[in-house]
Amino acid sequence: MTGGNGMLHRAGRTSWKRFAAVLVPSVMAVAALGIGMAQGALAASFLISGQKFQVALDTLDVRGLSIYGMVDVTRKGAPVPVVVTGARRAEISGLCQSVVVPIPVLGPYTLTITGGERRPIEAKNLFLDATSLSSGQANFDDLDIGVAAGAVSKGPISREDRNSRFFDPNGFAQQADSAFLSDVRFTTVAVSAATFNVPGLDVRLKQGSHECF
Repeated sequence: MTGGNGMLHRAGRTSWKRFAAVLVPSVMAVAALGIGMAQGALAASFLISGQKFQVALDTLDVRGLSIYGMVDVTRKGAPVPVVVTGARRAEISGLCQSVVVPIPVLGPYTLTITGGERRPIEAKNLFLDATSLSSGQANFDDLDIGVAAGAVSKGPISREDRNSRFFDPNGFAQQADSAFLSDVRFTTVAVSAATFNVPGLDVRLKQGSHECF
């Protein structure tokens, strides 16, 4: 842990409220940066649709955490500032993912994906590109706040991000050896993973708006 965070280093864990106090200003900085950026940056390995969707998790158990700012780009070329949460390895319980799809004449339908109720979901090199995130409780082990993005070593950085000319190796980032979050809510524009194994996968399309939260 760097200087000025001795208390966090001694405790080894910190609460989500304390962490969010530092994260929120960095999110605002990323948003301001994204508005002025030229088009063409990619945080995910694909052009996004630009439609936001919800990801709710009962618990998220991470080994190797990274959090940093980037800009995704839609197929139409519009930049979308995001906060990327990366996990080298993750176990997830109680997944709910939802997106409302407007269908001409028929109106809105909600596509919902659930899983991990009885056995945990396992993921490797998981990245969630979020415009907002919250957690009822979050505990971090060996947390570093304010590390340079190019110096992140505890958690993953997307290869596409690291190779992007818009990736700032001196930019603000956070990392932790491990983290455990409960009652997690992401509003995301993209999710990617090297592997994502979902026990009890259930996919449903239902008329109306039936989002996860």
